[in-house]
Amino acid sequence: MALEQQIQEDIKVAMKAKDSVALAATRAIKGEILIFKTAENGSKEVTDGDIMKMIQKLVKQRKEAAEQFVAGGRQDLAENELAEAAVMERYLPKQLSEDEVEEKVKAIIAEVGATSIKDMGKVMGAANKALAGLSDGRTISTIVKRLLA
Repeated sequence: MALEQQIQEDIKVAMKAKDSVALAATRAIKGEILIFKTAENGSKEVTDGDIMKMIQKLVKQRKEAAEQFVAGGRQDLAENELAEAAVMERYLPKQLSEDEVEEKVKAIIAEVGATSIKDMGKVMGAANKALAGLSDGRTISTIVKRLLA
């Protein structure tokens, strides 16, 4: 089953179960898909890869919002954001640990032949392609900087 159909089915399941957190999270994903489809005169076909990128963006937004809520002393709102992020993360492949990302980045640096921080662009391009969906860009960037410095 394609990811878009799975999300649509999960919306129905969440509605029947009266699970407001899952419903809000899946509806947010569905909203992003609809925005993507209707952009540029509605001629775009959405792929599972596109949906994965959308979900990663939404998860990142939820986590950043939760950090802001905690800083503002609103733990109740932060918990809701983190709960929605957890629901969204179920659609993503298992994220790699920092050690696993570091091992893959070391291999990419050797493959590309990077020797200094000046080669960061080449390494980041290859790393983002190789680790798409498996790690977030901030983690990859931090590890690349540390290894090239």
